[in-house]
Amino acid sequence: TAHYIPELPLYEQGCILLPHIATLGWGVDPEGEIAGTDVAFIIGVLHLLSSSVLGAGGLYHALIGPDTLEENFPYFGYDWRDKNKMATILGFHLVLLGCGCYLLVAKAMYFGGIYDTWAAGGGDVVRVASPTIAPVIIFNYIVKSPFGGDGWIVSVNTVQDLVGGHIWLGSILIFGGLLHVNTKPLPLFRRALLWSGEAYLAYSLGALAICGLTAAVFVWYNNTAYPSEFFGPTAAEASQAQAFTFLARDQKLGAKVASSQGPTGLGKYIMRSPSGEIIFGGETMRFWDMRAPWVEPLRGPKGLDLKRIRTLIQPWQVRRAAEYMTHAPLGSLNSVGGVATEINTFNYVSPRSWLCTSHFFLGFFMWVGHLWHAGRARAAGAGFEKGITRQNEPVLYMRPLD
Repeated sequence: TAHYIPELPLYEQGCILLPHIATLGWGVDPEGEIAGTDVAFIIGVLHLLSSSVLGAGGLYHALIGPDTLEENFPYFGYDWRDKNKMATILGFHLVLLGCGCYLLVAKAMYFGGIYDTWAAGGGDVVRVASPTIAPVIIFNYIVKSPFGGDGWIVSVNTVQDLVGGHIWLGSILIFGGLLHVNTKPLPLFRRALLWSGEAYLAYSLGALAICGLTAAVFVWYNNTAYPSEFFGPTAAEASQAQAFTFLARDQKLGAKVASSQGPTGLGKYIMRSPSGEIIFGGETMRFWDMRAPWVEPLRGPKGLDLKRIRTLIQPWQVRRAAEYMTHAPLGSLNSVGGVATEINTFNYVSPRSWLCTSHFFLGFFMWVGHLWHAGRARAAGAGFEKGITRQNEPVLYMRPLD
């Protein structure tokens, strides 16, 4: 926070953690304006104190504490091959994850609320009084197609659905955790699964890979869970923002935006999609299904509404679109999605790009690690893991270099 510049948005200052704090509604004013850095400083100090306690505990157990916990604390002792104990440990982890989900629910509903980019007037911190708990709506996200405009779980676009999903997920995790704590693994899983330290490592890496790859897609496309006010616009949003900016400018200068044609003969500003929906024209047509709070007021039942475009464009929409069009999360030397190349291409990296890329590569290597350790665990379980025999290495029979 010592280097924070109030006049610039978070995404223009290389912030990747402060946007998460702002998304949770701490230190944020209407329209995503940061009220101050006091809250972020306090949270940083609390994390520093917590990490010191964890570090002290680690040093104690590594240097001073007993070598095995079974002697003094039998409940905390375990053996990798103890299937019942492993199920109990899994259950406790699931309960803790469920409690984490409920912490977000509590913050959104009772302790100040969270930031809602869809709130009237350009976004605000709101208390989610009525989260979506209808199972048809929540679980419909899971069975959606990941392609086109469907978007799987990444398509969530209301904080009510977001909080409702955490209620369901937290309940399922806590129920499953208590089930694992109070029951023994079924005979089917006792036989089918491998029960060794390396197998548990493989399972964990596989789970983290799924989480990392899902998070990468989520942060790249979703501007509800990751508001553009803090993380910067999505690629589709920046492209659509550029089309909107030039439409608003040229319309003010007298251009007939409904009938102007571009160099390809298609609509220069707006056009009809093959399904008849009115969308922005030009290269940004590929992002026709993008949804963002600054453009939704201009839509009608058949896409963009010409009457609203002519009469209802507000200054805050133009300002936000102009800001977003120059901060695309692309980092390309060429035009991508119609977004013009300019100087920010060289000296600006969007937190959305950084988070997406880092989670993708971490998730990918977690997946590779899962495959590696799963193979080793299965080989050890089958009894044919040999490793590398050093005595037969050809290099041992070669003449020394000197």
